[in-house]
Amino acid sequence: MLRTFVAALVLPLGLMHAAGAAELPKTGLVEAGALTYGVAATFAPFEFQKDGKLTGFDIDLIDALSKKLGATPKAMNMEFKGLIPALQGKRIDIINSAMYMNPARAEQVDFVPYLKIGNRVIVQAGNPAKITGRDDSLCGKSIAVTLGGIQESQARADDKRCQDKGLPAVTVLTLPTAQDSALTLRQGRADAYYDSTPGSITLMEKLPDVFLAVGEEFESNTSVGMATRKGDTAMQEALKAALKEIVDDGTYKALIAKWQLPATVSIFN
Repeated sequence: MLRTFVAALVLPLGLMHAAGAAELPKTGLVEAGALTYGVAATFAPFEFQKDGKLTGFDIDLIDALSKKLGATPKAMNMEFKGLIPALQGKRIDIINSAMYMNPARAEQVDFVPYLKIGNRVIVQAGNPAKITGRDDSLCGKSIAVTLGGIQESQARADDKRCQDKGLPAVTVLTLPTAQDSALTLRQGRADAYYDSTPGSITLMEKLPDVFLAVGEEFESNTSVGMATRKGDTAMQEALKAALKEIVDDGTYKALIAKWQLPATVSIFN
C-alpha cells in the first residue's frame, strides 16, 4: 500500500516528460468532447456555490485545463463520499474536488497532484472548550468532520491517541459537508472542527467574530490531487500535459493569487 502511495506522490515528475500539446483521450469518456468531473462543492475556497453557480480555485483550474485539452468541462456536484464510487462506476471521468491524497485512496484511484496544504483546528470565538490545538486538549471533546474526508480519519486518529493514553475519548461527529461541520460548531453542538489552512483563512475573513483557529498548522505537506480511475493512463497523461501547460504559461500561479492561497500550497515553485 505504501509503495502505491509513494508512486502517487511522485507523479508530478511526469509533468516534465509530457510530450506535445495536451489532448483529451479519444475513448472512455462519459461524453465525447467533454471532461465530466465530480465535485463536492462545499469546501471554500476550492469549490463552493455562489449565486447558484460553482466557483472556487478548483473550478477555475478545471476550466483552464479543459481549454488546453479542447474539452467542455461538465460538473457533477455530489456528496464527497460519493465521488470515488462515481468514478469507479464510470459516471464521471475524474474527481476534481480538493481530494487529499492518502494510502487508502491511492488503493482505489490514481492521482495527479497539484497542491499541498496544511490544516487547522477551528473552535468557537472565545474558545469556550479551552482547546489549544491538535493535542490532548481535544480528549473528551467533540469534533465535527466531513464524512469520508481526511478530517474524519484525522479525528479518529486523535480519538485513538487519547484512548491509548487513558484519556477521555474524542466524539467524532460525521456530517455531509464542511459547511455542516462549521454550522455544527457555530451552534455549539461540537467543540471543534478541522479545516484546510486556506479554508480557515477564508473563514476568519468572513466570520472573525464567530470562529477562531487555535494551535499550529498540522500535516502541512498534505498532497491534494485530481483523481482518475486506476490504470487510466490516457487521462493521467492528458491531465499532466495540460497542467504543465498552465504552469508554464503562468495561469496556475495567477489562480493561486486570485484565490489568495498561500504561496506554500504550490508544488511547482
